[in-house]
Amino acid sequence: MFEEFKWLPDQASTVAPEVDMLMLFIVVVTVLITALVTVLTLGFAVAFRRKSESYIPAPWFGCIPLEIGWTLIPVGICLVMFSWGVKVYSNIVIPPADAMEIYAVGRQWMWKIQHPEGQREINALHVPIGRPVKVTLTSEDVIHCFSIPAFRVKQDVVPGRYSSLWFQATKAGTYQLFCSEYCGTEHSRMIGKVIVMEEADYQKWLSEGAESGQALQGRKLYTKLQCVTCHTGNAEAKAPNLEGIYRKHIPISHVDGVKIKEGTKVFADDAYIRESILYPNAKVAAGWESIMPTYQGLVTEEELLQVIAYIKALNQGQTPPRTEETPTPATIQNKNPNKEAN
Repeated sequence: MFEEFKWLPDQASTVAPEVDMLMLFIVVVTVLITALVTVLTLGFAVAFRRKSESYIPAPWFGCIPLEIGWTLIPVGICLVMFSWGVKVYSNIVIPPADAMEIYAVGRQWMWKIQHPEGQREINALHVPIGRPVKVTLTSEDVIHCFSIPAFRVKQDVVPGRYSSLWFQATKAGTYQLFCSEYCGTEHSRMIGKVIVMEEADYQKWLSEGAESGQALQGRKLYTKLQCVTCHTGNAEAKAPNLEGIYRKHIPISHVDGVKIKEGTKVFADDAYIRESILYPNAKVAAGWESIMPTYQGLVTEEELLQVIAYIKALNQGQTPPRTEETPTPATIQNKNPNKEAN
């Protein structure tokens, strides 16, 4: 019976042993201090109990060395926990620069996974062993929480916002994926699996039935949504050139319609690009008028991720040519249904 019982899930990532060791240290210190305080309290209660009705205890004026000791020792223990915790936390939240990026969208009650190469999954995530993986997360409806216990990682997933976590799997196998934030009546069914594969097996899986890459899908949407009408990347442009803007500092002139101090810049990360698509007036690039319409409600979170992936990959001279999609007369609808041709 007890042979199958596990205090903790398997350790299957590079940070799992660090997290477990820190937790074990905190638990052991807590238990030892609790035991010490309990034993001393009971011992003092017995040793210094009132021995008779007429017994008058001697006054106690304190002990400076003792008071210094029971102050400095706990402070030292807390500082050890704090510094150790900062180190482990930094290792958990700061991904390596060469981490492969995967996107996950949470919705009631499933996880939708997108790989840059085009593969899509529902409630499953295939990753290679020994390679750092960064998962960029967002939600289509309510707050979820992306949790992989065997990797000792979890991250809240908030609607309208991007968050991320990273891990590097160390053992091949299948591990549980949970939503650990109550998200509705069928929250308990929002579970999935993470399949850790050898590199060769992962590449084989990646090539089987893969759709066109995420950036290519984003390029199609970029053209379909007529982004190239204004973002032409040439002298006739009506909007900023998006080539090579990712992870650059962009000068802006207005925030929510209010003119701000000249020289103010924002960092063009995933969140900034997303905000600019859904709320164009939130941060207007310096030197340009706010003429862009909002695409809120016109694109899904998955489509947003595809467009963002395309813009991130857009290098100098790669803006697609401007296209004009004019409907044929047969598809033009009469704007005034009450007016009939004579």
